[in-house]
Amino acid sequence: MKKRLFGLLLTLSIMIVSLAACGTKENKPKDGGNQEGQVQNNDGNDSSAKKFYIGGIGPITGGAAVYGQHVMNAAQIAVDEINAAGGINGTLIEFRFEDDEHDPEKAVNAYNTLKDWNMQILMGTVTSNPGNAVKEETNADNMFMLTPSGSAPEVVQYPNAFQVCFTDPNQGAASAIYIGEKGLAKKVAVIYNSSDVYSTGIYEKFAQEAKNQNLEIVTAEAFTNDSKSDFSVQIQKAKDNGAELIFLPIYYEEATLILTQAANLDYKPLFFGCDGLDGILGVDNFDTSLAEGVMLLTPFAADAEDEKTQKFVAKFKAAHDVVPNQFAADAYDAIYIIKAAIEKSGVTPDMTVSEICEGMKTAMLEMSFDGLTGAGMTWGESGEVNKEPMAVIIKDGQYVSAD
Repeated sequence: MKKRLFGLLLTLSIMIVSLAACGTKENKPKDGGNQEGQVQNNDGNDSSAKKFYIGGIGPITGGAAVYGQHVMNAAQIAVDEINAAGGINGTLIEFRFEDDEHDPEKAVNAYNTLKDWNMQILMGTVTSNPGNAVKEETNADNMFMLTPSGSAPEVVQYPNAFQVCFTDPNQGAASAIYIGEKGLAKKVAVIYNSSDVYSTGIYEKFAQEAKNQNLEIVTAEAFTNDSKSDFSVQIQKAKDNGAELIFLPIYYEEATLILTQAANLDYKPLFFGCDGLDGILGVDNFDTSLAEGVMLLTPFAADAEDEKTQKFVAKFKAAHDVVPNQFAADAYDAIYIIKAAIEKSGVTPDMTVSEICEGMKTAMLEMSFDGLTGAGMTWGESGEVNKEPMAVIIKDGQYVSAD
């Protein structure tokens, strides 16, 4: 009896092991999740490696869509180049971009969608208000975050977050210095959005530095997100107070209305803005002749003659039939900065999100990067980038270097 029972148990054990082995299937990832990719090594042999999953978030529809579209398209160009060259240390990149419509709540939703996709690194967000919401999520997850153009200092509040663009305060101070040193004006008016952290951050630092540059701010008029269609009062005050220059630390859509309404009032001061004005030439139904002579502070000029810029501009124009703006250049650099930080840190895609972040954020503090938007870029503990600004001016419907 005992032998029969033992034999029966032995038979059952063998069957269970056999069924388990036969029934085991390869775990299939979710759509877009970690999967094996074939990478071509320099010696011509194929090797299997998991991919790095990099997500992006920004507005590809809505009022700030020009920014997000350029960021998405330029980032994809960089990803395609890196993959064509064999990836990062032999590992391919998978890139996915989600629309946030420049809305904080939708940006968080986009972040969660990308997490479900198994995102390991975030290139985003494109704008500051969504960035302030998403930074809380990336901090909680300890996910590496590099924003190409979210310029509010609060976006990089935590140690896991870094910027490619200038912070708002830096843009404000640099604008005042540029206007003062170039002698562009003595009497300056400001029109800014008091309900937007991007706009107020730039304005506050501009006002501080204007005193050092002997610039007289004759009027500083605010508007809000609920009152950004009629700027006649702000423009008239600037005109009545003899402003030679109007500083616009705002986004391009509001700027087109200001330029149009100023022309209707036969008022032609010099208009000067920051990176938010980049995109003004692409607004539907806007008379771009009104933007002639507008200046903006930016780290990128599409007409620069260096080989790196010209190759990027030619590739972007060929793919999208438009000249890339500064946001595109920031995004292109962002992907290559991520690549450089991965290479320097030696992180691998089989690590956890937190382990990847720890390695990359250490690398960011130790490395220097030469890109489209600056040579010798470095980062400190604040996450802010150190690089030199430049200015462009709109001439004949094109952005050209003002220096």
